[in-house]
Amino acid sequence: MPATPDSSPLPLPQTFGQRLRAVRERVGMSRPVLGGLVGRSAEWVKALEGGRLHVPRLPLLLRLADALGVDDLAELTGDERLSAATYTKAVHPGLPSVRAALTRYHFDGGDEPESADALVARVRQAWQLWHGIGDHRANVALVLPDLVADCQRSARGLEGADRRRVLVALAETYHLAQLFLSFQPAPELVMLTGDRAMTAAQDADSPRSIAVAAWYMNHVFRDAGERHEARVELAMQAAELLDPDRGPGDLARWGLLHLAAALSFAKVGRRGDAERHWDRADDAARRLGGYVHPWLIFGRGMVDAYAITMNADLVSPGRAIDAATHIDLAPMPSATRRSFHLVESARAYRLQGEDVAVVHLLRKAHEASPETVRFNTFARPAVAELATGRNAMIREDARALARRMGVPA
Repeated sequence: MPATPDSSPLPLPQTFGQRLRAVRERVGMSRPVLGGLVGRSAEWVKALEGGRLHVPRLPLLLRLADALGVDDLAELTGDERLSAATYTKAVHPGLPSVRAALTRYHFDGGDEPESADALVARVRQAWQLWHGIGDHRANVALVLPDLVADCQRSARGLEGADRRRVLVALAETYHLAQLFLSFQPAPELVMLTGDRAMTAAQDADSPRSIAVAAWYMNHVFRDAGERHEARVELAMQAAELLDPDRGPGDLARWGLLHLAAALSFAKVGRRGDAERHWDRADDAARRLGGYVHPWLIFGRGMVDAYAITMNADLVSPGRAIDAATHIDLAPMPSATRRSFHLVESARAYRLQGEDVAVVHLLRKAHEASPETVRFNTFARPAVAELATGRNAMIREDARALARRMGVPA
């Protein structure tokens, strides 16, 4: 019996080229942008999609998957045995305990709920661990399970203003969990934490907390391949809840949301829109003066550093490198963020084909925050490729770095 129009499954693309085109169009990325992100031309992408070129070898296939936000290589290759996470994402030892904490529910009343003041202080200490020197993921994984459980219990046991404060703390705890889960092979948990954080922020009736949840949901949407329109709409709706003239708290979050919009537009190659929103974030940072948000780290340095990411995503390595050479990351009060922006600088030099600079910057990033580099989906395949590449000048250095990162090469 023929299927009705409502029940007929849509035909799946059968060739690699058809799958590549379907994913590229789903995320709203043009051929020139995708080609530039992997160091190739728009014509090369067109030839792949049209079947005139064979499936690329694994290193380049991984770069395509990373540019498109694809975790499962089967989306591109049709081979269920291949997973991008296998090659680009290492599993952190703390993942099982964090997973258990996020998927466990506490129904018993238990002891007297912890006070809002105590929980807020514990959350601030956890953020200090994340931004501090050392193994920030391992340190945060130790405190997250109890922090999630205690915030959940107090949110049920307290009332009024104290309950709303605890809900804000719970949302911030979920943000920490989301950061831990980034670059981990657990995309379903990233979506879970993003949604729970937004729900807690809304239940707290806190515009500032909703704004921060929107910033982190933008990262979730990018990982999930949602179109940029959804990401920008969410950021701008949250920005309307804020009054940037009220003080640094609102202004920092308002600027952060415009930065989110800039990055979303850059990801799909819309330079004019990306630069327009970056200018607004830049204006917010200028108005803040020397103020830097204590755990969002929004301020002058963060906006300048994200110009590297924005221009790399726009496939303008020259502009990205220019931004990288004019920023001093030393004053940024976060080893984690300093390392991330060094990795992004390395990505810009990689687009330019300057691999000596790539190895140098990745080594500096590793010195600043080893776990940031070890779990980064650009750094891992880049180091593996350079460690086996033809450039003898940097091959041994890349191999040494690969060993420190735990990357097979």
